[in-house]
Amino acid sequence: MPRTQRNDNFIDKTFTVMADLILKLMPAKDNAKQAFAYYRDGMSAQSEGEYAEALENYEEALRLEEDPYDKSFILYNMGLIHASNGEHDRALSHYQQALELNPRMCQALNNIAVIYHYKGERATANSDSDTAEKMFDEAARYWMEAIRIAPNNYIEAQNWLKNTGRMKMDMFF
Repeated sequence: MPRTQRNDNFIDKTFTVMADLILKLMPAKDNAKQAFAYYRDGMSAQSEGEYAEALENYEEALRLEEDPYDKSFILYNMGLIHASNGEHDRALSHYQQALELNPRMCQALNNIAVIYHYKGERATANSDSDTAEKMFDEAARYWMEAIRIAPNNYIEAQNWLKNTGRMKMDMFF
């Protein structure tokens, strides 16, 4: 049974009905409509923790989607799944691909920074200070770019950057 027929709560059913109406009325190519349907089903599966199903839907959406901006969000969501599964290198790859298509996607920049920060913390715990510094510097680089795009976001990252001396004061000018 397709995911769109399995939604069992009011909000999911309402979202599905609205999305189906938009798909029918939307002046778009059939591939774009199919890509959106797979993307929608991927988001639904992802929200329920059905990551394998979500990835299958995202792969199909990615295959069908032609718009680079829309592809960037598919790749971003795939990165989220890999990150939540602890597959950090795969997540980084998907976030990087998303950024190639949409360089102003600050949430991908933030998530890349979070992964590098995590790797820095792990290196610190393993007494590998050289690797830790490299990872923290990478985290800082991505956070500064995210903050440059969205200066009112990522307050914790801004505090970390200031507290570690990695905040460049001229980054807002």
